[in-house]
Amino acid sequence: MTITGIDHIQLSMPAGEENAARRFYGELLGIPEAAKPAPLAARGGCWFEQGAVKIHLGVEAGFQPARKAHPALLVDDLATLSKKLHAAGFPVTPDDTLEGVERCFVSDPFGNRIELIQDEASR
Repeated sequence: MTITGIDHIQLSMPAGEENAARRFYGELLGIPEAAKPAPLAARGGCWFEQGAVKIHLGVEAGFQPARKAHPALLVDDLATLSKKLHAAGFPVTPDDTLEGVERCFVSDPFGNRIELIQDEASR
């Protein structure tokens, strides 16, 4: 038996905040929204998928944001995305502790930590 990949990443969100998720993940990060299967749609939340990138946000009672655990997303223009996020009211925290990668952290509208990485090969 071998693990062959990750199907998706699940993050939590508070109830009724789907429009905030759509703005952040869909508009700002540019990941298109994917329709949830009918049996799951009634639970709330949103799915965002583009190629191998699949981020599913599910409503969680007693929601608490993930401030340490996080997805790390590869981007091809970190500087432009960082400026876009900052202009939209999402402060970006640069981090230069890893050699060979340019990265930063941002919180989604619910306080979940998101890492954004641009490696040397895509600069």
